Order: sequence, then C-alpha cells, then structure tokens
Amino acid sequence: MTRTEQVEIEGVPMVATLVPGDAGIGLLALHGSNEGGTAQLAGTVARRCGATSLVFTQPGVRRPVHITSTRWAAAPCALLREFLERVSLTVSLHGHMRPAAPHAVFLGGGNRDAAHVLAEAFTEHVPHFPAVTDLTEIPAALRGVHPRNPVNLTRLGGVQVELPLLARTGGGTGTPPPQVVEALVAGVKELSGKASPGGAELRSRPGAAAWARATTQVPRTP
Repeated sequence: MTRTEQVEIEGVPMVATLVPGDAGIGLLALHGSNEGGTAQLAGTVARRCGATSLVFTQPGVRRPVHITSTRWAAAPCALLREFLERVSLTVSLHGHMRPAAPHAVFLGGGNRDAAHVLAEAFTEHVPHFPAVTDLTEIPAALRGVHPRNPVNLTRLGGVQVELPLLARTGGGTGTPPPQVVEALVAGVKELSGKASPGGAELRSRPGAAAWARATTQVPRTP
C-alpha cells in the first residue's frame, strides 16, 4: 500500500512516498523534484521488479532546494527509517550534469559488487551510456561512498547511480528512455537474486546496519 509523509528536512518541506515491495532491493530518489526522471525511474523499476521505492519531492516548488545526500541520515522521516530497515540493498538514483561526461553513468556507492552487476546490465542494454565503476574516475562529489549517505545505510549498502540528462529525460522529453528502464530492471532483478537468502552473496559494507540504527533515530521532544 502506497504511503506518504509530509516532512521538513533542514527547513525544506517535502513529500515522501513509499511503495513497499516484496524483494529485498530498494529504489531511492532523494531529489525527485531536482533531478528529472529519477522519481519516475524509481517508481517504474521498483514496480516491475517487486522492489520497494521511496521518492522525495517538493510539489509546487518552482526552484526545488537540493539537500546533499550525506545530510539525510538523521532526517526526521519515519518512511525513510522504514525503508532503511525494510530493504537489504539500495539503488539510489541521481542525476548529473557534467559537461565533460554527457553520456557517462557513474556507479558509486559502498557496495562495489552490486555496482559491477548494474554496470553489466547497462553495457548490455545501453552501451551508448558507458557505465563507470572505477571510483578514481568518478567525480568525488558523485561517488556516494560517505557512510552517512542513505545509499550505504542498509545491510548490504548499495549503489549510487548518477545518470546524465539524456539517460533520464530522453533529451528534454521528461520521460526516461525505455532502454535505460530496461537496463535498470535487468540489473535490479539480478541484484534481487544475489541479495536473497538463497542467492549468491553480495559483500556487505561493515557496520552499515548499525550506522543506520544510530543515525536515523529522531530525538524525542522533552
């Protein structure tokens, strides 16, 4: 059942929308109003894969505020806490506008095994959007390896997928290209199998779950 929550993060009003799934994978879009196509991709891919999705938006805001991912860990959001507890591995969708890399898909995040699984799916389905997994070749601000980034707060950590504009809006149409959808669906389905109890083990990030419990606690008002 879809649930929404109105939250205020660092003074910015937002709406969080959680759609629970049965798979152990979660699709996350922290900047659904800032980074076009990421909210749609999270919902579509999660629905097709039976995964959980959590999307944050700023409805009706002409110029949405961008809050850096590392500042979300202690956000007073019940749905974010539920998401982090519910899923084993996160695929966090973002958008970049790097002029020097207009077609590159940067795959950061703490779970490097999972990043390579997604890279194979992108290579097969959308080779014209080259997947970059070498962290030294990913701009520092897009690597998504900080321990307070929500992508790293689930049991197995996750992958931060930084998509160029053309890979998430179809060149200004506002609709993600079907080939990119298929690449993500294929990759997430593969990850679901590996992250399941009977699947091949994806190496986890040490201490990720403990960090999640510590950083997502909301202090009670005296």
